[in-house]
Amino acid sequence: MVDTKQQFEQVIFLCRDLFEKKLHDYGPSWRILRPQSVTDQILIKANRIRSLETKGVSMVGEGILPEFVAIVNYGIVGLIQLSLGFSDITDISNEKALALYDKYMAKTKELMYAKNHDYDEAWRSMRVSSYTDLILMKIYRTKQIESHDGETLVSEGIDANYMDMINYALFGLIKLTFEGD
Repeated sequence: MVDTKQQFEQVIFLCRDLFEKKLHDYGPSWRILRPQSVTDQILIKANRIRSLETKGVSMVGEGILPEFVAIVNYGIVGLIQLSLGFSDITDISNEKALALYDKYMAKTKELMYAKNHDYDEAWRSMRVSSYTDLILMKIYRTKQIESHDGETLVSEGIDANYMDMINYALFGLIKLTFEGD
């Protein structure tokens, strides 16, 4: 029997570990990013994944896994930026950044577990390329909501879209790490 929670914890650990190491190297320099810039960073990563999936070869030697990790981490950064607003300086400590990472990852996991219950792990029967396409769709939805200054009539907000992007990227990491495509 597959242990979904254990697999999630393992790939989340990989993402958080890289986030922590980059915090050591760069500090929370991402605090200057406006949410729209975070969305564009996620777009760049998702486009690269789609390009690698389509072309089947990487010219710079990095594969799809690091890009999914980046989507997870930029998604968390996006949630933090939505909560705190962007700053003109790096105004939080590394410790505070990690605490916020953990807070928003916990919230994102709660959403995933609830949806996973309702959808009965349907994501496991999907292709990794479908997660990429869904992430791209969520990015374009987010960009549209951003162009409306975050206002929606009937749809979920930017934060829900970021959490969905994170979870699709985590699904991709699990599939590629534990199951293959």
